Amino acid sequence: MATPVKKVAFLLGPTASGKTATACALRERFPFEIVSVDSALVYREMNVGTAKPDAGMLAAHPHRLINLIDPDQAYSAADFRRDALAAIHDIHALGRIPLLVGGSMMYVKALIEGLSTLPPADPAIRAAIEASATTLGWPALHAQLAAVDPATASRLSPNDSQRIQRALEVHQITGVALSALQTRLAAEAAADHVFPFERAMFALVPSNRAVLHARIENRFEAMLAAGLIDEVAGLRQRYALHVDMPSMRCVGYRQVWQYLEGDISRDELCKAGVAATRQLAKRQLTWLRSTPDARPIDCLDQNAVEQIAHHLSQWQTAPDAG
Repeated sequence: MATPVKKVAFLLGPTASGKTATACALRERFPFEIVSVDSALVYREMNVGTAKPDAGMLAAHPHRLINLIDPDQAYSAADFRRDALAAIHDIHALGRIPLLVGGSMMYVKALIEGLSTLPPADPAIRAAIEASATTLGWPALHAQLAAVDPATASRLSPNDSQRIQRALEVHQITGVALSALQTRLAAEAAADHVFPFERAMFALVPSNRAVLHARIENRFEAMLAAGLIDEVAGLRQRYALHVDMPSMRCVGYRQVWQYLEGDISRDELCKAGVAATRQLAKRQLTWLRSTPDARPIDCLDQNAVEQIAHHLSQWQTAPDAG
């Protein structure tokens, strides 16, 4: 007899779509254990700007893979995949079902498709790219990337220096577009069954983008009122941080850093933070639309939890594949 395939559920969505509240409501009805899929929640002491669940919510609904590292440390997609798989196996051993919740789509991709075997960094090439960026600016290098790898360029912001650099580096090393390499490696990973679990994936998406934008603006203003500026100032005092560290590239934190440096005013901080968060939501929604496995659920619908619960009830009771 074949070994049954274990189940894993995903609740994904853009920022401010209500993922945490929805996940906690679902956990009250199903044998779920929540696993965070959020590249900002891995940092300790970054609470306000990441909308991290408070102590009361975490006591009632524990989340795995949050508060893992300090803000001066790095956490990669490879780290996440390792830790997420360990959490999934642990939760299955408890006789429960992992519910992976978040909006870090790169983490989802790494978990499901496996990690790309791409060429290692080349210091000389990286230095040359950074020198070009210093002279021309990252938008100009984004345009160069669009000429050789339009698929990758289309999903990157013109100022996403880290990913633009890596995509150009891979192309210069291999002569092949990063997107083409990733497609090939994903197919190879699928053939190797790198994610051997039966999955149900739900995407909280808004039926009215303007309502999501209003939520984003209100939430960022609430974060400022709750002490986001003081939080970042305190982090700068306690840790040897700089603006290009992964933690300080998180939406909101970069803009507060600019404010603390005197580069932007208080009013500009709010506008910049809201604009950056909207851009993040747009990228997240683009990824979700291109993911056929993700069943869309209107996050603005008062019956969203009931809709997801209906589908989960059928999925949970269906025989395991295998």
